Amino acid sequence: MPSLRVQRLVAFLVILTQGGISVTGAIVRVTASGLGCPTWPQCFPGSFTPVPHAEVAVVHQVVEFGNRMITFLVVLTAIAAVLAVTRARRRREVLIYAWLMPASTVVQAIIGGITVRTGLLWWTVAVHLLASMAMVWLAVLLFVKIGQPDDGAPTETVPKPLRQLTVLSAVVLAAVLVTGTLVTGAGPHAGDKSLDRVVPRLQVEITTLVHMHSSLLVAYLSLIIALGFALVAVRAARPVMVRLAVLVVLVCAQGLVGIVQFYTGVPAALVAVHVAGAATCTAATAALWASMRERVPAGD
Repeated sequence: MPSLRVQRLVAFLVILTQGGISVTGAIVRVTASGLGCPTWPQCFPGSFTPVPHAEVAVVHQVVEFGNRMITFLVVLTAIAAVLAVTRARRRREVLIYAWLMPASTVVQAIIGGITVRTGLLWWTVAVHLLASMAMVWLAVLLFVKIGQPDDGAPTETVPKPLRQLTVLSAVVLAAVLVTGTLVTGAGPHAGDKSLDRVVPRLQVEITTLVHMHSSLLVAYLSLIIALGFALVAVRAARPVMVRLAVLVVLVCAQGLVGIVQFYTGVPAALVAVHVAGAATCTAATAALWASMRERVPAGD
């Protein structure tokens, strides 16, 4: 039977792989390798692996095919999580979250296939990234719930209004992520630069979208800072305060990366960093939310 430590380790790997593949996906986009494998599920018609092709550079094939291979690592960690909690006979809630990992990975793979088959249509790319962020959120909840005792009684660690404020901040974060994908859809990194294939882009002034995106980020940061003052007022538990502090630092860093991106012409390397920041902020928000309800062991 897998120990609690092993279960938590596997769950942590699930978080890393779910967030990591969003970063490798960004690398595919900024290297213009989105159509390095121009079809799906095969890489080329009749072949699941790259083949010499006059119109597709080898480097683009390697980058895109490599990203697809990482999907198998994501699937393996997701399956490992299911096996670990099932063999440990964990409570139903944990089992549900564990099963969501491989199930959502399959859905995400299908979305990726649609993205390729539609020629990297901007809104399919947006859905692809947003799905990854949702999976990161669920993976964090799985990690937290695995660490809680199965026989414990659910107990809120902060007053309900503050949990509601956290939900509101998560909703605003979702809006930040959505507008971020819109900026990407109108931005310079389409995922492919082939002269004979024009990638459909979002035809909206990018400056307008950037202002919308940054305004929502400021609103998000304001909400979590206000939440911080409220948590101090009610003397929230140390784990809650630590997670909030980490989140504030991450959001500030993410905002700084975005500012540098805007004023330096959106360099490719910073795009990958920004996507990694988005996944990290999503994970930190999920961790903060999860810390506001714990399961107290029976008898305590």
